Amino acid sequence: MTMKRRDLLRSVAGAGLLGLTSAREQRAQEAAGRAVRGLPTPKIKDIRVIETQPGNARLSVVKILTDQDGLYGYGCATFTQRAELVKPAVERYLKPLLLGKTTDRIEDIWQTAYFSSYWKNGPELNNAISGVDEALWDIKGRQAGMPVYQLVGGKCREAAECFASVRGSDPKAVIEASKEVVKRGFRKIRVGGGDGGGADAAAAARSPKVLHDRPVYDRESAYRRTLKLLEACSVAFDAEIQWATDMHEKYDTRQAVQFCKEVEKLNIFFIEDPLSPEDLAYFRQIRQQCTTPLAMGELFNSPHEWQPLIQERLIDYIRCHVSQVGGFTPARKIALLAENYGVKTAWHAPGDLSPVGHMANVTLDVVSYNFGIQEWGPFQPKVLEVFQGCAEMKDAYLWVSEKPGWGVEVDEKAAAKFPFTEGGGARSGLNGGWGDLRLADGTVIKQ
Repeated sequence: MTMKRRDLLRSVAGAGLLGLTSAREQRAQEAAGRAVRGLPTPKIKDIRVIETQPGNARLSVVKILTDQDGLYGYGCATFTQRAELVKPAVERYLKPLLLGKTTDRIEDIWQTAYFSSYWKNGPELNNAISGVDEALWDIKGRQAGMPVYQLVGGKCREAAECFASVRGSDPKAVIEASKEVVKRGFRKIRVGGGDGGGADAAAAARSPKVLHDRPVYDRESAYRRTLKLLEACSVAFDAEIQWATDMHEKYDTRQAVQFCKEVEKLNIFFIEDPLSPEDLAYFRQIRQQCTTPLAMGELFNSPHEWQPLIQERLIDYIRCHVSQVGGFTPARKIALLAENYGVKTAWHAPGDLSPVGHMANVTLDVVSYNFGIQEWGPFQPKVLEVFQGCAEMKDAYLWVSEKPGWGVEVDEKAAAKFPFTEGGGARSGLNGGWGDLRLADGTVIKQ
């Protein structure tokens, strides 16, 4: 009798669990059915560019509107040095090509836009394509009610560790500023960059006789000063703090190789852009002579540039500017390629990148197993007035939005209050360009 009672109880309990499981399955099936039976696939109704300069940089954001009311998306197409070329590239060339296409075929649309010009792999077109590409991912996320990171497999880390930047060439001043950065939780700091894209006045004073009246750069002086700065920082802090500097392609190839060898003994997490894209073969010389971690890719436009460095393991960090390579879609492929060769990501993200682009960066950071480090700089208050839902910085970690799509909204009325200025945050009269930088004898150099 006791056994029969137990069996009866078991069967009743089992039936209850079965009913509960069945109810859950039914609800899941109904939810899936509603998704399948939802509105038809959206079509591209309009594509336009929002141009705004709430800070120093001229920002270009593509907005794609669909034929479904209230469904739209944003993508970063910012190209600060030639900002006014992006809008016609989008609205006069890509828009006629893509109007009426369904928004679900992101890969197909990317390839269509990429091959449509025949002459490809240029920064103007790549940035324009990026705006379209990222806007389509935003739309897909809004449709699904999910952040973009969920659409590509979900997170493999909670947030992205960032490095901070301290500009200047005086060791004492840089060390004091770095102490404040460390208090905010940063363990990796990029220093130097006092030369910027302009004249190096201190070096010019010690140069041979200057034969022109243009901005002057003394490579030898900059070399010694930067090396001294890194040495001072490494001594001033314990080994938990690591250092980087941006060589910005300014040295000649011999100096680049030598510099990377000399800093090998220091606590470096990477040396950025030691060579220009025209001199990639010299990375083999650096690799043969030292183990200094190298980061490269800020100026890359083409797979012909990043593929050899990754496949030959000549760099440690791939540092592309995501919109410059064409947006989220190709950047995701770059990350996956790099993972196979043990190369980490360190996406470029200065102040001349829109918050939409920053969110694409941090999305890549949290979904890529081979994430290395993320560049970060605080948004200016006026930028936050135009863009709501920016990626949040907490204790040196950047956190991705949990809202659908990128989670970023653009206040177009606020954006209109900050039109482009001719200077574009660079030297006046050059419309965003940097102009020339020369050696004492008048030779123009890379910057």
